[in-house]
Amino acid sequence: IAVTAVSGYFQPRETLYQEPIYRNVFGLLKTFGDAEIACLVAPRRLIIEACQHPDAPPPPSVRENRSGAAPGGIFTPALNEVRTEFERACETVAEANQPAPFTLIVSQDGHGPPYCSPTLSAFLDALAPGVVLQNPVLPDTEKWSVDIKTRHRRQFERWLGHTQEAMRNAEFRRAGFWENADRSSLEAHRDSCHDYRRYLWDEILGRLPESDLPLCPKTSKLYETDTLTGYEVRLDVYDTVFAYGILVVPRGIPSGERRPVVVCQHGLEGRPQDVAHPEVDHPAYHRFACRLAEKGYVTYAPQNPYIGGNTFRQLLRKAHPVGQTLYGFIVRQHERTLQWLSGLSFVDPQRIAFYGLSYGGKTAMRIPAVLENYCLSICSADYNEWIWKNMSARHGYSYMITGEYDMPEYDLANTFNYAELSWLICPRPFMVERGHDDGVAPDEWVAYEYAKTRLLYDKLGIGDRTTIEVFDGPHTINGVGTFEFLERHLPI
Repeated sequence: IAVTAVSGYFQPRETLYQEPIYRNVFGLLKTFGDAEIACLVAPRRLIIEACQHPDAPPPPSVRENRSGAAPGGIFTPALNEVRTEFERACETVAEANQPAPFTLIVSQDGHGPPYCSPTLSAFLDALAPGVVLQNPVLPDTEKWSVDIKTRHRRQFERWLGHTQEAMRNAEFRRAGFWENADRSSLEAHRDSCHDYRRYLWDEILGRLPESDLPLCPKTSKLYETDTLTGYEVRLDVYDTVFAYGILVVPRGIPSGERRPVVVCQHGLEGRPQDVAHPEVDHPAYHRFACRLAEKGYVTYAPQNPYIGGNTFRQLLRKAHPVGQTLYGFIVRQHERTLQWLSGLSFVDPQRIAFYGLSYGGKTAMRIPAVLENYCLSICSADYNEWIWKNMSARHGYSYMITGEYDMPEYDLANTFNYAELSWLICPRPFMVERGHDDGVAPDEWVAYEYAKTRLLYDKLGIGDRTTIEVFDGPHTINGVGTFEFLERHLPI
């Protein structure tokens, strides 16, 4: 391709999260803005036209059966924005000591019609020097017989076919990704997981810089009962990011005694108070942080950032183009929390466990897989065949038909399903809590995926360190088998 003309597209991309979600390319802005992509064309000719283009307004308001669209639209940028990005492209090429055969043509004030005469003339001259454009006119589109609805349907079906084929191939791609895992012994497994753990953190979750701030813990007593004391806790992570949660301490811990800790994680749109306040009996959580504290455990309920509807989802949209996710923030928040908990005089730093429900169960699969300071993990009301859950166009359990557009994770299907995430938790104890009536997924999906978890533990000779409890109930903390699991692997 000797010459390229770009009409009505070139602009800064720092507000990519405000464009349609299909443009939200993971990690793009770490390397490429439009200026950097333009540099890939050099030393060939590139003609950029600043002009009006068809606007794509944001999705309409929620209506029946149409509630799952992500916000975002396409609008003609201001001319000064186009000029700024164009100048940056020229400067970037100059820094590489390459010629910059770039041309910016402005149609009227940057909001004029596309394919103006100067653009067409420049394009033709670059393609065939000396040839003169004669009486340029735009084509008569009324003569085109294009059925827009049919074209849209055809395009949709192609996208759909591609995603379903990718879903079917994913397990084989994961098998290839994991072919270098060594399961000949516990030690070999542990060693071979290092690279996979690093990949998960760097390429899937997003690794934010380690905090260099002091913890600066701020605590205040929230409540006191005959058996428990609850404290609100705030810890510094970055200048504008902090970790918050509720610490629940059994009263009467003997001086010098160090107790195990269970970090109790809420789900979507949850609060620490939902799990760790004696006066709040949420139907999904049943005060499980308080109940465990009454058994003698120190418990801690962190606030995770998946709250606020589109507010947190737009935070995720901002994170994706720079190669980050919500879990990137959550990892660093939990890392600071673990540092603080480990320094408490009544806490055993070697015995800090994780127990999360729903979105907290998603956290239970990912954060302990990365942070080995967690000695144990329990995934409640979430463990399932996660790739089918995200990609299936037929099953009613699929996120394809919900408004939770934050769920897909880039390239996860080809690298980590829930079984593979549990392999990174292994050889630490791991448990699944599952209700028959939980709408997350059918029992068959959960059993199918968990079988791969159990197989690894059995093959490594540690089958007693993992189990699944299936109870006759909904999307909720059951607190029977899981409490027994904690008592067995995390005795007080």
